[in-house]
Amino acid sequence: MNAQLPRYDRSKLTPGIVHIGLGNFHRAHMAVYLDDLFNRGLGHDWAILGAGVRAPDARMRDALLAQDCLSTVIELDPAGRTCRRVGAMIDFLPVEAGNASLIAAMTRPEIRIVSLTVTEGGYFINAATGQFDPDAPEIAADAANPAAPGTAFGAIIAALKARRAAGTPAFTVMSCDNLPGNGQVARAAVVGLARLSDPALADWIDAHVAFPNGMVDRITPATGPRERAMAAQFGLADDPVPVTCEPFRQWVIEDHFPAGRPPLEQVGVTFSDHVHAYEMMKIRILNGGHAIIAYPGGLMDIEYVHEAMAHPLITGFLDKVERDEVIPYVPPVPDTAIPAYYDLIRARFSNPEVADTERRLCLDGSNRQPKFIIPSIRDARAAGKPARGLALVSALWCRYCAGTSDSGTEIAPNDPNWDQLNPLARRAQTDPQAWLDQPTIYGDLARDAGFAADFAHWVASLRDHGTAATLRAYLG
Repeated sequence: MNAQLPRYDRSKLTPGIVHIGLGNFHRAHMAVYLDDLFNRGLGHDWAILGAGVRAPDARMRDALLAQDCLSTVIELDPAGRTCRRVGAMIDFLPVEAGNASLIAAMTRPEIRIVSLTVTEGGYFINAATGQFDPDAPEIAADAANPAAPGTAFGAIIAALKARRAAGTPAFTVMSCDNLPGNGQVARAAVVGLARLSDPALADWIDAHVAFPNGMVDRITPATGPRERAMAAQFGLADDPVPVTCEPFRQWVIEDHFPAGRPPLEQVGVTFSDHVHAYEMMKIRILNGGHAIIAYPGGLMDIEYVHEAMAHPLITGFLDKVERDEVIPYVPPVPDTAIPAYYDLIRARFSNPEVADTERRLCLDGSNRQPKFIIPSIRDARAAGKPARGLALVSALWCRYCAGTSDSGTEIAPNDPNWDQLNPLARRAQTDPQAWLDQPTIYGDLARDAGFAADFAHWVASLRDHGTAATLRAYLG
């Protein structure tokens, strides 16, 4: 088996995009769309300059520079794997304190888009207010030293300041992270940080910089020995960072790019004024669905997502919660039948080739639950309906954070806030309200007597009877 190589002359590409955050998702999503475009002979002035602002990004830089910035992307179709070498990125900027090289690159006139995948938790949002947090330590540090910033947003501001001084038009800032209103969130971070040190610059950015919202979707597991072994089967044994992904991908973006954009509609990207509708559908049904199956699988010592989907109690739980408590509150989406979309999601979760892990889905619940689960609870309660299944999802998360599975196997820390969550989860086994009294997670839901009673009931059931028996009781 051989990997498919780029069909274009990479030496003729010129950069138009700086992308910050070269993780697996970007390399299997945005970079693949651009590679498709370049293969059609289009958009060759939109190549990517890769960048990172965290010390671990330097390892990715070293790995990719050693292979001329080519990324191995293996699509895991049950009908057969395919492999390609994606050539859309032509350089990876130095990863350095103060981000001087990144700022200089973003100042170049030919850079018309700066895109980001810095994770859902990388936008400095105060979980209690849902707004940009100007008091976050990294933000305060950048505000005090804007010429040598440590964050991606500080670097973007420094580059925009230099472009304004040179009379160069502003670039577009395009978030590719899995966040509701990701463009608005990115705007809040950039403008909010600029306002702390240079209010006039903040006003200029707010008036001149576009921040289009976008919905992104592709399941991309973490890279480990299995993925490297797959790359070796395609003759790429020397690639330490191959990416595997499901065959499905989707990208919906607002068409708001004053400095221009590549013609991505030619390769399947949807440009729409209804991004919010697509986004809510995806976040509630897919990301919420991941949370629904993650914690029961983790507590039942199930390693892989497709194995969880083969367990009738877990799939029964997923079906009932989605159909009773999630899908009823998802608004209509253009050209989409939501029940059929859910069937597609279910099939994607069941793909054994992807071999996504339950542990990956369980990661970072303190950041994901407020975005993917709590909004559905709020909608159900606002409609005067119970949310017993979603209360059980919260109880399962709490039980998982207590640090042992039903078999007594230790669960290794799996959340940035594990040190706070673990003792709280242990306390909640006899005092469930202690878990709900996390204002950054539940807010005023902690005072919802009906939801609190359901949550307490499920915590006790999981403690006394275990996960399988509790799911059986819920399913009736």
